[in-house]
Amino acid sequence: MKTTDPDTIIWRKPSGAPVACLEKIKVLNENHAELRQTVQDIMEDALLMGCSEAQIRAAMHALIDEVVPAFGEQAD
Repeated sequence: MKTTDPDTIIWRKPSGAPVACLEKIKVLNENHAELRQTVQDIMEDALLMGCSEAQIRAAMHALIDEVVPAFGEQAD
């Protein structure tokens, strides 16, 4: 089992308390699974086109680091 398997992730609020709403957890898990598949597709396409795996990984890490939310964290 991968450490980023959504079934093993405990989604947390800014306070550190776990998200308890099953619908919210379902949405987060679905988004996670979709993102995982997209990242997998990007990696495979890039490798098939002869790109460096290390460069693709660095580009994807940088992309995540550059994402800025439209609004701040919500209070508990």
